[in-house]
Amino acid sequence: MNVLLTVLLVLVALVLLVGGLAIRIVKQYERGVLFRFGRLVGTREPGLRLIIPLVDVLHRVSLRVVTMPIQSQGIITRDNVSVDVSAVAYFKVVDAVKSVVAIENVRAAIDQIAQTTLRKVVGQHTLDETLAETDRINDDIRQILDVTTVAWGIEVTLVELKDIQLPEGMKRAMAKQAEAEREKRAKIINAEGESLAASALGEASDVMMAHPLALQLRNLQSLVEIGVDKNTTVVFPAPLMSTIGELGRFLAAESASAAASVREVPLPPAPASAPAGNGHLAAEPPPGRSAEHPVAVTA
Repeated sequence: MNVLLTVLLVLVALVLLVGGLAIRIVKQYERGVLFRFGRLVGTREPGLRLIIPLVDVLHRVSLRVVTMPIQSQGIITRDNVSVDVSAVAYFKVVDAVKSVVAIENVRAAIDQIAQTTLRKVVGQHTLDETLAETDRINDDIRQILDVTTVAWGIEVTLVELKDIQLPEGMKRAMAKQAEAEREKRAKIINAEGESLAASALGEASDVMMAHPLALQLRNLQSLVEIGVDKNTTVVFPAPLMSTIGELGRFLAAESASAAASVREVPLPPAPASAPAGNGHLAAEPPPGRSAEHPVAVTA
């Protein structure tokens, strides 16, 4: 009985061992590449798969997108400027068989080819092009990597320059260049403003020449604006002072003219006296003659 029980236990252990070696689980994002006696048999879809222990070997390959940073490296641009450039690459396996059969280590191979391609592409551009045309550089790197990795069953989906480090002297030079550029823009904008202001002032002067009173109204408005600040000193424009003097002379001339017209107005004639009882009229004595010698006027 003990021998039989021992045999049963050994058989159960062997069955469990063989089952553990024969059963494989392929996940949804994976594909299984099966080799039998070292020879490629084919691929296995996701799910529970059975293999022959000690005969078959199943390699599981992930089909998800892999993020691979490209380490920073010193690169000399076409205009002989040394920069440190780092990038990041995104790739995925599109052919599980090629990724296992064609190359030993896919990730290491892509890392090395990405570094050399980055150095080659950036070295063909100047510093200004590297800073301003990153999209074109990214596209060039991706196309070169695609041509190389297509034989490995790999598709490079995206390459992006992550960081560009410049020397300190170049940073200072670029800062001075940017400052000079902004000063140039400021001067141009200031000159354009002065030109527009001069044009507007010319139009305003034409209007004031056509309407002289407008200048005086503008001067009065300036005095009102000065009076808002409650200043103790008020500066009168010269045209306003000359206008005040002209106004004073005008008023003086008007007053003199009015006085002269009053002196030249004749006196009204003297009224006649009432008739006397005998039919004679008595008149006022003429100037220089006293009332003792009246002049009689016969009716």
